Amino acid sequence: MSTLVDAAAQVFSREGLTATTNRIADRAGLSIGTLYQYFPDKLALLRAVAERHVRDADRELTAVFAALRTEAPPFDATMRAVLGAVVAVHAGGGRLHALLHRMVPADARDLETVQALEDRICDEVAFHLKRCDRGGDDVEMTARTLVHAVDAQLHRVLSRDGFDVGDATDTLMVTVDRLAPPHG
Repeated sequence: MSTLVDAAAQVFSREGLTATTNRIADRAGLSIGTLYQYFPDKLALLRAVAERHVRDADRELTAVFAALRTEAPPFDATMRAVLGAVVAVHAGGGRLHALLHRMVPADARDLETVQALEDRICDEVAFHLKRCDRGGDDVEMTARTLVHAVDAQLHRVLSRDGFDVGDATDTLMVTVDRLAPPHG
């Protein structure tokens, strides 16, 4: 099944929603019958790609947040670490991630999973805003605004034409600095 999800990610990344189950099966080196044993249609494959993406992002960010709580670097280094992880999870699949952002979540369970991840990210960003005395009077609102601004910029702007990881991180840091400037 992992082979099919890998192939689906590659084909959706290249073709968007015009991808077909036949092309996905071909890419996986499997028969269309084998594909249909596991997935009823291409949207089920897209959902599987999305679920894997959310798990990968959650795992990567959990590790980054744990390290940041231990090391407690200055704000810029903290946000560069977070943004670098977010950008890295999206590197190489801009069109795919833009599609996932538009098409998924497809049901209440998917929505709850995505919202839980967003909430954890917002909580961690708020923690570091407070720790570094950034974010103004309503740190939680600033954190939520930052997280969703970065999400929109990554999925709807940067992903359109692909991006360099370093350049994308720099671009997103500009957004962070504008929304959460230092005191003074």
